[in-house]
Amino acid sequence: MKPRRVVVTGLGALTPIGNTLPAYWEGLLSGKSGADRISYFDPSLFKTQFACELKNFDPLDHFDRKESRKYDRFAQYALVSVAEAIEDAQISLDKIDKDRVGVIWGAGIGGLETFQNEVLNFSAGNENPRFNPFFIPKMIADIAPGLISIKYGFKGPNFTTVSACASASNAMIDALNYIRLGYSDIIVTGGSEAAVTKAGIGGFNAMHALSKRNNDPKSASRPFDKDRDGFVLGEGAGALILESYEHAIKRGATIYAELAGGGLSADAHHMTAPHPEGLGAIKVMENCLKDAEINTEEVDIINMHGTSTPLGDVAESNAIVKVFKNHTYKMNINSTKSMTGHLLGAAGAIEAIASIMAIKHGIVPPTINHKTPDEDIDQKINFTFGKAQKRTINIALSNTFGFGGHNACVLFKKLN
Repeated sequence: MKPRRVVVTGLGALTPIGNTLPAYWEGLLSGKSGADRISYFDPSLFKTQFACELKNFDPLDHFDRKESRKYDRFAQYALVSVAEAIEDAQISLDKIDKDRVGVIWGAGIGGLETFQNEVLNFSAGNENPRFNPFFIPKMIADIAPGLISIKYGFKGPNFTTVSACASASNAMIDALNYIRLGYSDIIVTGGSEAAVTKAGIGGFNAMHALSKRNNDPKSASRPFDKDRDGFVLGEGAGALILESYEHAIKRGATIYAELAGGGLSADAHHMTAPHPEGLGAIKVMENCLKDAEINTEEVDIINMHGTSTPLGDVAESNAIVKVFKNHTYKMNINSTKSMTGHLLGAAGAIEAIASIMAIKHGIVPPTINHKTPDEDIDQKINFTFGKAQKRTINIALSNTFGFGGHNACVLFKKLN
């Protein structure tokens, strides 16, 4: 059987720079920073006191009070972004075969806040074992796709992929292959994360991963800048409706782009640091291009992992030059994390959405906050600094790399 083509027919976004797809896209094009002092708890004792939180998000706008208390924030975010994506895809739920609709979701951590609060309560109660009966189902990372399937009655493949910051891209690649091979006609995919908690900030601080630019949070996420000092933690969700081309055409769906391929690799090097020569990053991009049957010269833009860490930005930039050689300098390359912060397991989803919207509108969102060039990074690369740039975009690549050495890369193509 010839593998089926897979297309994107719906998008949903809940991000630190916009709570809907149009608001997110507007925030990207305007170069908006989502960083500010943490409001969820008093961060005064923490080395990092800021993050990219969602703005004006009230669960009670989407769930009744009793229902909202059953869900960790990462699951709430998933449900909200999926609702927008399904509406965007104009799926008539009574006209599709729900046995042929799956949900494959990405989450790097899952219900971290739930776990944190239950353990704090246990400790404060002299270790009297009185736990919330929803503790485990709220915490487990697979509950998001489970809740989505329960809400809509989708009975196809249903699971969560966990590969740290590569989780959502991993989910999209699994969804791509399940549709290619005929297991499903539609798969709801993407990722969500809600790690702006005491445990999240404290844990990442302990390993010196976060920026400590407390005096100027909005400029803290500065990928490729010489003075970058770590990533800025973000939160939110992104949802994509993937569908076989035939199924989409048959129901008259509007198609954003084709998900033409995906690549996976492992650094096999270190728990948290990237391979210094970017070997895993090189291999994942090569694997993605091979899977999509695309030559390096055909790629127009790359949404880099670009986390604003001292090691990661150099390794990834060098890897791109090794893969694309002279064509590197003809592409637009950017890091939208400069605006959204790092959404961990959801990063791949919102960055895939940014890539798809760039294809649709013919404009590349900027990399903001760049002030001082880094001599270790090739300055001939067009990182789209400061301002969005218009260009014809037929093919977009999106990179995500996770702790543990997990690498995932997806390629989107304008449908001809």
